[in-house]
Amino acid sequence: MATITTTLADVVRDAARPLTGHQEDYDDLMELIGDARVVLIGEASHGTHEFFHERARITRRLIEEKGFSVVAVEGDWPDCYRVNRFVRGHGPDASADAALSDFQRFPAWMWRNVDVLTFVDWLRGYNDSLAEGRPRVGFYGLDLYSLYASMHAVVDYLERVDPEAARRARYRYACFDHFGEDAQAYGFAAEVGATRSCEDEAVQQLQELRLRAGEYAFRDGGVPEDEHFYAEQNARLVKNAEEYYRSMFRRRDASWNLRDAHMAETLGALVDHFDGERGGERTRVVVWEHNSHVGDARATEMGDQGEWTVGQLARERFGGDAVLVGFSTFSGTVTAADDWDAPARRKQVRPGLAGSYETLFHGAELPNFLLPIRAEEELADALRAARLERAIGVIYRPETERLSHYFNASLSEQFDAVIHIDETTAVVPLEPTREWHAGEGRAPDTFPSGI
Repeated sequence: MATITTTLADVVRDAARPLTGHQEDYDDLMELIGDARVVLIGEASHGTHEFFHERARITRRLIEEKGFSVVAVEGDWPDCYRVNRFVRGHGPDASADAALSDFQRFPAWMWRNVDVLTFVDWLRGYNDSLAEGRPRVGFYGLDLYSLYASMHAVVDYLERVDPEAARRARYRYACFDHFGEDAQAYGFAAEVGATRSCEDEAVQQLQELRLRAGEYAFRDGGVPEDEHFYAEQNARLVKNAEEYYRSMFRRRDASWNLRDAHMAETLGALVDHFDGERGGERTRVVVWEHNSHVGDARATEMGDQGEWTVGQLARERFGGDAVLVGFSTFSGTVTAADDWDAPARRKQVRPGLAGSYETLFHGAELPNFLLPIRAEEELADALRAARLERAIGVIYRPETERLSHYFNASLSEQFDAVIHIDETTAVVPLEPTREWHAGEGRAPDTFPSGI
């Protein structure tokens, strides 16, 4: 009698839910999410069309079917708040393109791309369709790179509600003025002792804004309540970003942990704010970030090195009410740069390395599929042993791919579900560069040997 050997690829194939583009594609994911309050959806690169597109499809269902009312992304708080005003029907912007125009800092394509534009347009239309009194869905940024933009936003807010307080804020924030709005130059100078730290001024400004928030909220001719929250979060961002830019010149895990702690703190602040605004109604948030932030660091070598992530911190706060969803791809193209601040390019993604999750999923011989790991005990057991996992950020260096873009992880501990798109395409920037149009072409038939 012949012996049938079940391989790991067979286990994956049997558990996979094929994605065909139909409405019911993510029914099993919706069931897995259930009544969870926070759903974090990742991406295996910052420049892949399918990751943005599928994440938007899932988010639309979460909003329409499960009442999610907050979208929080790996973007800067002031830039995203302009989008928030637009999707809620406030502010001067007449189009999604205009609302996204504050995303000028590298990598602009991460948010100024066709997929995000389409989603923001949809979100504005969805909010406009809601009956009067129904809460509108908001769009918020979790990141902390906007040190100077956030200082300007705090002062601008105070100019409207308390000009004398605005004068004090300008005086405090003048501590940063010697660096021409170069946050890294400030951080280096402060860390090595070439200039004094502005930490005390940043903390004092946040404390004053918090103490007077109630007073400002009830002033005549007042500013919308959400604007007080917006200003306070900007002041908190200044405090955290000041420390972050100093920490960049210490060990890597110091700056990483400060950044992810800030993003997790901002996520918690959004939940608390809207819970209070809506009389204790359970606010539900969907988060868009890279896999390396969304996944649980304790299941990866990042955690072994002392780093934590938003996904880990969300699980610690929300427990089973936090669902973590990752993405992967085997090959295709990606929008990325050669170096920081370099032009966006359309690059070829090399096929997954032997022994990686990407190659394992490619071996399942299904083009696109969902793996509901939390709901499939056999699958979870099969994916518990550590394997290589790829992460492409805004920079992609295929010539050093193993060192630059792979780490070891236990997928079933890192995520509750994973979506695999076997061959992916580069996200299209709203302002594609000449370098992006040129692309790289396909990898040679002799890759990787070159023979």
